[in-house]
Amino acid sequence: MTDRFDKSRLPSRHVSVGPERAPHRSYYYAMGLSEEEIARPFVALASAGNDSAPCNTTLDAQADAARKGVIDNGGMPRRFNTITVTDGIAMGHQGMKSSLASREVIADSVELSVRGHCYDALVGFAGCDKSLPGMMMAMLRLNIPSIFVYGGSILPGRYQDRDVTVVDVFEVVGKFAAGTCPISEVHALEKVACPGHGACGGQYTANTMACVGEAIGLSLPNSNMVPAPYTSREQIAVAAGYQVMDLLEKNIRPRDICTRDAFVNAARIVAATGGSTNGALHLPAMANEAGIDFDLFDVAEIFKSTPYIADLKPGGKYVAKDMYEAGGVYMLMKTLLANDLLNGDCMTVTGKTLGENIDQVTWNPDQKVIYDVKSPITPTGGVVGLRGSLAPNGAIVKVAGMARLQFEGPARCFDCEEDAFAAVEARAIQPGEVVVIRYEGPKGGPGMREMLSTTAALYGLGMGEQVALITDGRFSGATRGFCIGHVGPEAAEGGPIALVEDGDTIRIDAEAGTIDLLVDEATLTERRAKWQPRVNDYQSGALWRFAQTVGPAYQGAVTHPGAKSETHVYADI
Repeated sequence: MTDRFDKSRLPSRHVSVGPERAPHRSYYYAMGLSEEEIARPFVALASAGNDSAPCNTTLDAQADAARKGVIDNGGMPRRFNTITVTDGIAMGHQGMKSSLASREVIADSVELSVRGHCYDALVGFAGCDKSLPGMMMAMLRLNIPSIFVYGGSILPGRYQDRDVTVVDVFEVVGKFAAGTCPISEVHALEKVACPGHGACGGQYTANTMACVGEAIGLSLPNSNMVPAPYTSREQIAVAAGYQVMDLLEKNIRPRDICTRDAFVNAARIVAATGGSTNGALHLPAMANEAGIDFDLFDVAEIFKSTPYIADLKPGGKYVAKDMYEAGGVYMLMKTLLANDLLNGDCMTVTGKTLGENIDQVTWNPDQKVIYDVKSPITPTGGVVGLRGSLAPNGAIVKVAGMARLQFEGPARCFDCEEDAFAAVEARAIQPGEVVVIRYEGPKGGPGMREMLSTTAALYGLGMGEQVALITDGRFSGATRGFCIGHVGPEAAEGGPIALVEDGDTIRIDAEAGTIDLLVDEATLTERRAKWQPRVNDYQSGALWRFAQTVGPAYQGAVTHPGAKSETHVYADI
């Protein structure tokens, strides 16, 4: 079987071929490998598995299941692990500053392990928000044949005869603060909202990026919406291990798959599913790894012409399990392709084009989750890009499920999330206000925190539709309401958001795609002259290093120049 692969052309030759590599081979013999097994291509199985949260608890078992597929198709699997920072646990305190930085650490650690051990192909397993783009970024950076496997979503919890998710728990905190529910309800809900293994069940960041994995062609068809507890996840892992060997034989690489057209397809799926605004952060970061120009404004332009057709939480009714039972991501792509909203010529990890894969799917008119493009939930996407005098470098808002698309009101400014959350809990926010949370951007935070605790508490207080919230930080994919993130330039760089004062009028129009600070230029010039940069508390360690290198949010908040500056690609060493 090894005759299929010319190891003299593969990276693993540097650790396994020739007399000079006898010391290297001795390590493999120590791990029980035979001479024939050492002669096979080495396949990395990168797992973000850990005990940090239910999103990640099944990943190691899935990665181990993939060993069989790799071995059966002529490869030698080598598993290693990387970190995750789980947003649901990091949320609402200083730990959230670690979240976005972890995306870079995940990509870097996978890259370094593959480089250091000269692996020939990669199957990556991820479960929680930043681990998905981090894993796919590493695949694009290394450009060895790769397949991405999502660990799967959690099943919905049940409370008072309705499906619930962790977002309901965040929101009940606000209800308790408002005095509209007893502490016993908080305790009862927290015990049932997350019934087992898997990532958050709504169309939050993890499931959004899982959909991206299929749409962009890096995941096997209809593999990522399968819930984590389902036994078929093991079969998916085995199939991924098997298929990556076919990709290696045919030399089909991630950058052959993830073309600019594929990124356009992926952005369509984010909008069509009412996905997380974080998609507009992670797609540019992935594109950077492939040397493709694709920033927030490119994403926003695609959103403008994409109908919202998947009725998923938090804006809609259903969760990932329901999406899977309705036919999955490929069912959604079936109607998009039929209406010329996808490019079906893009290559995928099946070795076939996206269109060829979609041809295997029959449209199911009886399911309730995915609407036909001809009768969408709303004619344009669930996510909208904004630009204006308050955000010259752009901003983003999720409008899925929102009835109100315009907002104008006086600013109420906070220089960190904790102060804003305290004001919400104290019921000190007034209806009609525009809450501004700044110095939470990639550099200024550092780390660009998500604000789910604050937005969920506002909903719990019954004020979710009565105020707008603007930040140079991020929002969770679980956030709902008039919540605008990624405002750039960020406050730490002296962007307009740093110059806003309490009472200034801010006007937002998600239909027109604008966000403006209604203050005359002379006043802003005066404020700008007085503005001083702020020093944050993170003057050493990983977050300091992240702040030194991170770029603007509209370009993906990346920390290195990307493929455009490459002098060589790892896959060709």
